[in-house]
Amino acid sequence: MSDGALSQDEIDSLLAGLDPSAGGSPSSKAAASGASANDLKAFGAIMAALADTHAQTVSMMTGKDASFSSPKVDGTTRDGMLPSLPDEVLAIKVDMVGGIPGDHLFLVPKDASIKIASLANQDETLSELDDMAISVVSECISSLTGSAINAFTEKSGNRSIQSDVADGAFGPKAIARFPAGDFVRVSYEFTVDGSPYRMWEIYSMGFVKDIVAASGMQAPQATQQMSAPGGMAGGQGGVPMGGQMQMGGLQMGGQMPMGGMQMGGQMGYQQPMYQQPMMAPQGMYQSPIMGQPNVQPVQFANLGLGNPGQESGNIGLIMDVFMELTVELGRTKKLIKDILGIGEGTIIELDKLAGEPVDILVNHKLIAKGEVVVIDENFGVRVTEIVSPMERMADLS
Repeated sequence: MSDGALSQDEIDSLLAGLDPSAGGSPSSKAAASGASANDLKAFGAIMAALADTHAQTVSMMTGKDASFSSPKVDGTTRDGMLPSLPDEVLAIKVDMVGGIPGDHLFLVPKDASIKIASLANQDETLSELDDMAISVVSECISSLTGSAINAFTEKSGNRSIQSDVADGAFGPKAIARFPAGDFVRVSYEFTVDGSPYRMWEIYSMGFVKDIVAASGMQAPQATQQMSAPGGMAGGQGGVPMGGQMQMGGLQMGGQMPMGGMQMGGQMGYQQPMYQQPMMAPQGMYQSPIMGQPNVQPVQFANLGLGNPGQESGNIGLIMDVFMELTVELGRTKKLIKDILGIGEGTIIELDKLAGEPVDILVNHKLIAKGEVVVIDENFGVRVTEIVSPMERMADLS
């Protein structure tokens, strides 16, 4: 009869996220089948395009120059992953939820985590990953995940993809909660303030396959072509000129029809005469073939910092909305035992020097700095500096 103690095999199974009573099979769900080379290549192209965005995010969080090399994307398992990790890692789980759910986490070595946290908190003495440091790195990882979600949304067209709240834990690498079965590993090499580091991003195999399928990024099928006499691509028996196929009366490739044959615009022939094509509502081009619209993807302009003095849209609709404006004299950090010891007459030293400008915040976000003045019998503040857009973005991140 068992005394209730776990055997070493059962402990290892629990650390691996497996159900010991099932003989080592995944306890949550069956492992997804491995992704093909084309799937990994397509997903790798999405992640490679995020290198510059990730570098800007880390640079904004730390206030130092950062750079990311193009990541390496491959498929692996827990047993294949563990040997490449240091003995201790900060594992930050940020699962994907909503439109395309899936397991997702970052694995950040201790030295890289301390570097990011120390620069973000401007604390050069930081040497251990306490709760505050883990929270700072988790916030940075949340921003990186947000950039990835934007890319996934753009590629797949699924606007319901979201991420769960980041949950960070530092400890031995064996406690990291990897997805069951095969998963996709994204390996990053990056620098912060001139120091090189590595970290890894993990996606469940099912999520990657769903993103690639929704993005339509599988390898294209070979195009059937025919050769006409004289070295020109042509068509016989109704096959359109230029190597394009006509199926079901619909023209493929967008070339102009001529007498039941399709001729490319670079064949040296005179272009056929057509009536001016009709314009569909809202400027959409209306194809002359069976009235089918030629749908074009919407091109959105990049979001810029813009001029805060310029109003866009009908901003007058929100002019009567109240917002909380506060003036902050300074801040400090105290241990719980020191806070409990505060009483009448206790002097608390703040992080601001005498005469230094105070912070002006709107809804707890820094927008300006100023100096304290007295208006009749009340305190006031005179604005002396408007915070630059870059500083405001850094405060929002």
